Formats: sequence, C-alpha cells, structure tokens
Amino acid sequence: MRVIRLLIALVCLAAGAILGALNRQIVSIDLGVGFIPATSLGIALIVALLIGALIGGLAISASVVLPLRRRLARAQRTTVAPPTIAGPEV
Repeated sequence: MRVIRLLIALVCLAAGAILGALNRQIVSIDLGVGFIPATSLGIALIVALLIGALIGGLAISASVVLPLRRRLARAQRTTVAPPTIAGPEV
C-alpha cells in the first residue's frame, strides 16, 4: 500500500513539474476584490488546483465526516455498558 501511495505522489509531482514547465507565460489575475501580481501560468494553475482540492476536502469534511462523527458519539453515549460478572471471591 505504501508503494502505491509513493507512486501516486511521484506521478502527481511529475505532472505538476511538467505543468509548470510547459506554461511559462506571465499572467496577472484580477479577482475583483484583489489582485494577484504577475506570475507564471504554471504556478497559477498549480495553486488554483491546490486551493480547489483544499476547499473540496473541507466541503466533504463538513457535509459527511462531521455529521457521522456526531452520530457515532450520540450512539456511543446511548449504549449502556453490559454488566460485569463478578467472579468467585477468594
């Protein structure tokens, strides 16, 4: 499993390096409320992909993981521990 994760990480790193190398044009981005100064298109694309992945991960966490954790905590609180059976006293 570690080997597969390492290979996927290396493929993503190589794809990012290729993306940055092939897109060297200079761009400046106007966000309406702010302005990002001139940078290479490859860097802008990689940063945009990273921000999108982080926002997507936060959305998944907020909409799926947190409600499941709350439900699990509620279920654990409502279950009663089974009574213990006392052994013979010596």
